[in-house]
Amino acid sequence: MPTRLRKTWRSIESSLLPAACALCGAAATDGVCDGCSTQFFGLRPARCTQCANRLPHDGAGAICGACLKLPPAFDATWVAADYAPPVDQLVLALKFGHSLALAPLLARLLQATLPGEEKWPDLLLPVPLAPARLAGRGFNQSLEIARHLSRRLAVPLEPKLAIRLRETATQSLLPLPERRDNVRRAFTLDATAIERIRGRHVGLVDDVMTTGETLNELAAVCKRFGAARVTNLVFARAQP
Repeated sequence: MPTRLRKTWRSIESSLLPAACALCGAAATDGVCDGCSTQFFGLRPARCTQCANRLPHDGAGAICGACLKLPPAFDATWVAADYAPPVDQLVLALKFGHSLALAPLLARLLQATLPGEEKWPDLLLPVPLAPARLAGRGFNQSLEIARHLSRRLAVPLEPKLAIRLRETATQSLLPLPERRDNVRRAFTLDATAIERIRGRHVGLVDDVMTTGETLNELAAVCKRFGAARVTNLVFARAQP
């Protein structure tokens, strides 16, 4: 995307955001005031490079014991913040409050945490919803975030490449041991996927990562279709 066009789009995005901070209500021109931005998004805690769980030390580029013991199918995870108050309210307002105007804000905050452009994915896949849940909600929050992130990064978006084969129970309502079985064989990719992702770096976009089982299952499918690398781009990470 040309620089001029990218600046124009970001100007349009900013005009869609509320004039008050989405977290504290203070005056803000970019969705979150400077104080909240510094307090909740300015710190960069040490995280496992693979699953983004916080590490008990400051080691950069380290992998946590859980990922070393049972390596996930994805190779890396980038997140904007922990899924904790008051940041969780941004996700809940978008997801259940239908506050679609927050999607560009979440995309911007997520972009701010990404490494250099040379490490960005070649294409973005939003985690899909099952048809019944999509019909009930009216939109896919992961797709809404991915749309804006795609434009900001100038990375192609593939909104229909990943397909959810069946309705699954809400992961957050299940005991931890049941979550892997809940999403097993829940995804596939479109028939054109092999030629579109083989040998490429795929970015999976989601709003929240809890245990990571959903993203792990979708990443495994991408790897089976030939993806060389899979990175999760998630707004918020729930900590164990």
